[in-house]
Amino acid sequence: MPPSFETLELQIEQQVATVSLNRPDKANSMNGAMWDELQTCFDWLDREPTVRAVILAGNGKHFCAGLDLAMFGGLHGETSEPSRRAEHLRRTILRLQDNLSAIEKCRVPVLAAIHNTCIGGGVDMTCCADMRYATQDAYFSIREIDIGMTADVGTLQRLPKIIPDGVVRELAYTGRDMGAQEAKSVGFVNQVFEDKETMMREVTRIARDIAKKSPLAMRGSKEMLLYSRDHSVAEGLNYIATWNAGMLSQADLQAGVQAQMEKKLAVYED
Repeated sequence: MPPSFETLELQIEQQVATVSLNRPDKANSMNGAMWDELQTCFDWLDREPTVRAVILAGNGKHFCAGLDLAMFGGLHGETSEPSRRAEHLRRTILRLQDNLSAIEKCRVPVLAAIHNTCIGGGVDMTCCADMRYATQDAYFSIREIDIGMTADVGTLQRLPKIIPDGVVRELAYTGRDMGAQEAKSVGFVNQVFEDKETMMREVTRIARDIAKKSPLAMRGSKEMLLYSRDHSVAEGLNYIATWNAGMLSQADLQAGVQAQMEKKLAVYED
Protein backbone atom coordinates (compact mmCIF):
# COMPACT_ATOMS: atom_id res chain seq x y z
CA MET A 1 0.00 0.00 0.00
CA PRO A 2 1.22 3.54 -0.74
CA PRO A 3 2.25 5.52 2.35
CA SER A 4 0.09 8.38 3.59
CA PHE A 5 1.42 11.88 4.12
CA GLU A 6 0.70 15.10 6.00
CA THR A 7 2.14 17.53 3.42
CA LEU A 8 1.89 15.55 0.17
CA GLU A 9 -0.91 13.98 -1.83
CA LEU A 10 -0.09 10.78 -3.73
CA GLN A 11 -2.27 9.32 -6.47
CA ILE A 12 -1.48 6.42 -8.82
CA GLU A 13 -3.36 5.74 -12.02
CA GLN A 14 -2.36 3.81 -15.15
CA GLN A 15 1.18 3.26 -13.81
CA VAL A 16 1.72 7.02 -13.35
CA ALA A 17 2.08 8.46 -9.84
CA THR A 18 1.18 12.10 -9.18
CA VAL A 19 2.87 13.63 -6.14
CA SER A 20 1.28 16.97 -5.21
CA LEU A 21 2.69 19.37 -2.65
CA ASN A 22 -0.25 19.79 -0.31
CA ARG A 23 0.10 22.86 1.90
CA PRO A 24 -2.03 25.18 -0.26
CA ASP A 25 -2.82 27.53 2.63
CA LYS A 26 0.94 28.12 3.03
CA ALA A 27 1.67 28.43 -0.71
CA ASN A 28 3.21 24.95 -0.44
CA SER A 29 6.16 26.31 1.50
CA MET A 30 8.47 23.52 2.62
CA ASN A 31 8.29 22.84 6.35
CA GLY A 32 10.25 20.12 8.14
CA ALA A 33 7.60 17.49 7.53
CA MET A 34 7.52 18.15 3.78
CA TRP A 35 11.28 17.79 3.41
CA ASP A 36 11.21 14.41 5.16
CA GLU A 37 8.08 13.25 3.36
CA LEU A 38 9.51 14.05 -0.06
CA GLN A 39 12.34 11.61 0.58
CA THR A 40 10.03 8.97 2.05
CA CYS A 41 7.68 9.31 -0.92
CA PHE A 42 10.31 9.12 -3.66
CA ASP A 43 12.17 6.31 -1.93
CA TRP A 44 8.88 4.38 -1.95
CA LEU A 45 8.20 5.22 -5.60
CA ASP A 46 11.73 4.07 -6.46
CA ARG A 47 10.92 0.66 -4.97
CA GLU A 48 7.39 0.31 -6.37
CA PRO A 49 7.53 -1.77 -9.59
CA THR A 50 4.05 -0.79 -10.79
CA VAL A 51 5.00 2.91 -11.03
CA ARG A 52 6.69 3.79 -14.33
CA ALA A 53 6.58 7.60 -14.27
CA VAL A 54 5.98 10.34 -11.68
CA ILE A 55 4.43 13.79 -12.01
CA LEU A 56 5.47 16.33 -9.35
CA ALA A 57 2.90 19.12 -8.98
CA GLY A 58 1.41 21.48 -6.41
CA ASN A 59 -2.09 21.93 -5.02
CA GLY A 60 -3.64 25.37 -4.69
CA LYS A 61 -2.62 28.70 -6.22
CA HIS A 62 1.15 28.18 -6.04
CA PHE A 63 3.56 25.41 -6.92
CA CYS A 64 6.04 26.16 -4.12
CA ALA A 65 7.01 29.28 -2.18
CA GLY A 66 10.29 27.75 -1.01
CA LEU A 67 11.53 27.07 2.51
CA ASP A 68 9.08 27.70 5.33
CA LEU A 69 10.91 30.47 7.18
CA ALA A 70 9.81 29.00 10.52
CA MET A 71 12.46 26.32 9.97
CA PHE A 72 15.30 28.79 10.47
CA GLY A 73 14.75 28.79 14.23
CA GLY A 74 16.10 25.28 14.75
CA LEU A 75 18.82 25.01 12.11
CA HIS A 76 21.74 25.46 14.52
CA GLY A 77 20.49 23.13 17.26
CA GLU A 78 20.42 23.93 20.96
CA THR A 79 24.12 24.19 21.76
CA SER A 80 25.82 27.59 22.07
CA GLU A 81 29.35 26.30 21.31
CA PRO A 82 30.27 27.72 17.86
CA SER A 83 31.89 24.63 16.33
CA ARG A 84 29.11 22.32 17.44
CA ARG A 85 26.51 24.77 16.15
CA ALA A 86 28.33 24.79 12.81
CA GLU A 87 28.51 20.99 12.69
CA HIS A 88 24.80 20.71 13.47
CA LEU A 89 23.95 23.13 10.66
CA ARG A 90 26.18 21.27 8.22
CA ARG A 91 24.50 17.96 9.04
CA THR A 92 21.08 19.59 8.67
CA ILE A 93 21.98 20.96 5.23
CA LEU A 94 23.28 17.56 4.12
CA ARG A 95 20.03 15.94 5.27
CA LEU A 96 17.94 18.47 3.34
CA GLN A 97 20.09 17.82 0.28
CA ASP A 98 19.39 14.09 0.62
CA ASN A 99 15.65 14.79 0.95
CA LEU A 100 15.62 16.38 -2.51
CA SER A 101 18.22 14.09 -4.09
CA ALA A 102 15.72 11.26 -3.60
CA ILE A 103 13.73 12.84 -6.45
CA GLU A 104 16.74 12.66 -8.77
CA LYS A 105 17.68 9.15 -7.60
CA CYS A 106 14.18 7.75 -8.17
CA ARG A 107 14.73 5.23 -10.96
CA VAL A 108 11.67 6.27 -12.97
CA PRO A 109 11.33 9.57 -14.87
CA VAL A 110 10.00 12.50 -12.83
CA LEU A 111 8.10 15.24 -14.68
CA ALA A 112 7.68 18.51 -12.76
CA ALA A 113 4.47 20.43 -13.58
CA ILE A 114 4.93 23.97 -12.28
CA HIS A 115 2.37 26.75 -11.98
CA ASN A 116 2.62 30.28 -10.63
CA THR A 117 5.20 30.53 -7.82
CA CYS A 118 8.42 28.47 -7.84
CA ILE A 119 11.07 30.10 -5.70
CA GLY A 120 13.96 29.09 -3.44
CA GLY A 121 13.55 25.48 -2.41
CA GLY A 122 11.01 25.02 -5.21
CA VAL A 123 13.78 25.64 -7.74
CA ASP A 124 16.08 23.24 -5.87
CA MET A 125 13.29 20.65 -6.05
CA THR A 126 12.49 21.03 -9.73
CA CYS A 127 16.16 20.89 -10.69
CA CYS A 128 16.03 17.27 -9.47
CA ALA A 129 13.29 16.35 -11.97
CA ASP A 130 14.01 14.81 -15.36
CA MET A 131 11.88 17.35 -17.21
CA ARG A 132 9.99 20.49 -16.29
CA TYR A 133 6.77 21.97 -17.71
CA ALA A 134 5.19 25.29 -16.76
CA THR A 135 2.09 27.40 -17.04
CA GLN A 136 2.17 30.83 -18.63
CA ASP A 137 2.04 32.50 -15.20
CA ALA A 138 4.89 30.47 -13.70
CA TYR A 139 8.04 32.20 -12.54
CA PHE A 140 11.28 31.00 -10.97
CA SER A 141 13.58 32.77 -8.53
CA ILE A 142 16.72 31.84 -6.61
CA ARG A 143 15.50 33.97 -3.74
CA GLU A 144 18.09 32.92 -1.14
CA ILE A 145 20.36 35.82 -2.04
CA ASP A 146 17.65 38.26 -0.89
CA ILE A 147 17.67 36.87 2.64
CA GLY A 148 21.45 36.95 2.92
CA MET A 149 22.36 33.33 2.25
CA THR A 150 23.86 31.15 -0.46
CA ALA A 151 21.48 28.57 -1.92
CA ASP A 152 22.69 25.27 -0.47
CA VAL A 153 20.48 22.31 -1.36
CA GLY A 154 21.11 21.80 -5.06
CA THR A 155 20.24 24.71 -7.36
CA LEU A 156 23.79 26.02 -7.72
CA GLN A 157 25.06 22.51 -8.41
CA ARG A 158 22.35 21.24 -10.80
CA LEU A 159 21.09 24.33 -12.62
CA PRO A 160 24.41 25.02 -14.45
CA LYS A 161 24.04 21.51 -15.96
CA ILE A 162 20.60 22.49 -17.33
CA ILE A 163 20.84 26.12 -18.52
CA PRO A 164 23.73 28.42 -19.57
CA ASP A 165 26.17 29.29 -16.80
CA GLY A 166 25.83 33.04 -17.26
CA VAL A 167 22.06 32.86 -16.83
CA VAL A 168 22.47 30.86 -13.62
CA ARG A 169 24.88 33.44 -12.26
CA GLU A 170 22.55 36.31 -13.06
CA LEU A 171 19.63 34.58 -11.37
CA ALA A 172 21.72 33.59 -8.33
CA TYR A 173 23.33 37.01 -7.91
CA THR A 174 20.22 39.16 -8.45
CA GLY A 175 17.39 36.97 -7.12
CA ARG A 176 15.24 38.23 -10.00
CA ASP A 177 12.23 36.38 -11.36
CA MET A 178 12.59 34.31 -14.54
CA GLY A 179 9.24 33.99 -16.31
CA ALA A 180 7.98 30.87 -18.01
CA GLN A 181 8.81 31.97 -21.55
CA GLU A 182 12.37 32.88 -20.58
CA ALA A 183 12.67 29.57 -18.74
CA LYS A 184 11.65 27.80 -21.95
CA SER A 185 14.03 29.86 -24.08
CA VAL A 186 17.03 28.88 -21.93
CA GLY A 187 15.96 25.23 -21.73
CA PHE A 188 14.82 25.00 -18.12
CA VAL A 189 11.27 24.01 -19.05
CA ASN A 190 10.27 21.90 -22.05
CA GLN A 191 6.89 23.47 -22.75
CA VAL A 192 4.71 26.33 -21.53
CA PHE A 193 0.93 25.91 -21.28
CA GLU A 194 -1.87 28.43 -21.00
CA ASP A 195 -3.18 27.18 -17.66
CA LYS A 196 -2.74 24.48 -15.04
CA GLU A 197 -5.56 22.29 -16.31
CA THR A 198 -4.05 22.14 -19.80
CA MET A 199 -0.59 21.54 -18.39
CA MET A 200 -1.68 18.66 -16.17
CA ARG A 201 -3.58 17.04 -19.03
CA GLU A 202 -0.62 17.25 -21.40
CA VAL A 203 2.01 16.26 -18.84
CA THR A 204 -0.12 13.28 -17.85
CA ARG A 205 -0.28 12.29 -21.53
CA ILE A 206 3.52 12.42 -21.77
CA ALA A 207 3.92 10.45 -18.53
CA ARG A 208 1.52 7.76 -19.75
CA ASP A 209 3.45 7.51 -23.01
CA ILE A 210 6.64 6.98 -20.99
CA ALA A 211 4.84 4.34 -18.89
CA LYS A 212 4.17 2.27 -22.04
CA LYS A 213 7.88 1.73 -22.68
CA SER A 214 10.08 -1.02 -21.26
CA PRO A 215 10.55 -0.02 -17.60
CA LEU A 216 13.98 -1.64 -17.48
CA ALA A 217 15.13 0.24 -20.59
CA MET A 218 13.71 3.45 -19.13
CA ARG A 219 15.58 2.95 -15.86
CA GLY A 220 18.77 2.33 -17.81
CA SER A 221 18.27 5.49 -19.86
CA LYS A 222 17.84 7.61 -16.72
CA GLU A 223 20.85 5.97 -15.08
CA MET A 224 23.02 6.68 -18.13
CA LEU A 225 21.91 10.29 -18.50
CA LEU A 226 22.64 11.06 -14.85
CA TYR A 227 25.97 9.26 -14.97
CA SER A 228 27.01 10.97 -18.20
CA ARG A 229 26.19 14.40 -16.72
CA ASP A 230 28.91 13.95 -14.11
CA HIS A 231 31.47 11.81 -16.02
CA SER A 232 33.50 11.89 -19.20
CA VAL A 233 32.25 10.50 -22.52
CA ALA A 234 34.71 7.60 -22.24
CA GLU A 235 33.47 6.71 -18.76
CA GLY A 236 29.86 6.93 -19.91
CA LEU A 237 30.50 4.65 -22.88
CA ASN A 238 32.20 2.11 -20.65
CA TYR A 239 29.31 2.17 -18.19
CA ILE A 240 26.58 1.64 -20.80
CA ALA A 241 28.51 -1.29 -22.26
CA THR A 242 28.68 -2.89 -18.81
CA TRP A 243 25.06 -2.03 -18.03
CA ASN A 244 23.65 -3.56 -21.20
CA ALA A 245 25.88 -6.61 -20.85
CA GLY A 246 23.98 -7.40 -17.66
CA MET A 247 20.66 -5.52 -17.93
CA LEU A 248 19.59 -5.83 -21.57
CA SER A 249 16.36 -7.84 -21.38
CA GLN A 250 15.96 -10.36 -24.17
CA ALA A 251 12.25 -10.61 -23.34
CA ASP A 252 11.78 -6.84 -23.64
CA LEU A 253 13.88 -6.69 -26.80
CA GLN A 254 11.87 -9.45 -28.43
CA ALA A 255 8.57 -7.86 -27.38
CA GLY A 256 9.66 -4.47 -28.69
CA VAL A 257 10.90 -5.75 -32.06
CA GLN A 258 7.80 -7.90 -32.52
CA ALA A 259 5.52 -4.97 -31.72
CA GLN A 260 7.34 -2.76 -34.24
CA MET A 261 6.97 -5.39 -36.94
CA GLU A 262 3.29 -5.88 -36.20
CA LYS A 263 2.68 -2.15 -35.68
CA LYS A 264 1.15 -2.64 -32.26
CA LEU A 265 1.93 -1.66 -28.68
CA ALA A 266 4.39 -3.88 -26.80
CA VAL A 267 3.50 -5.15 -23.34
CA TYR A 268 6.34 -5.24 -20.81
CA GLU A 269 6.64 -6.83 -17.39
CA ASP A 270 6.97 -4.45 -14.43
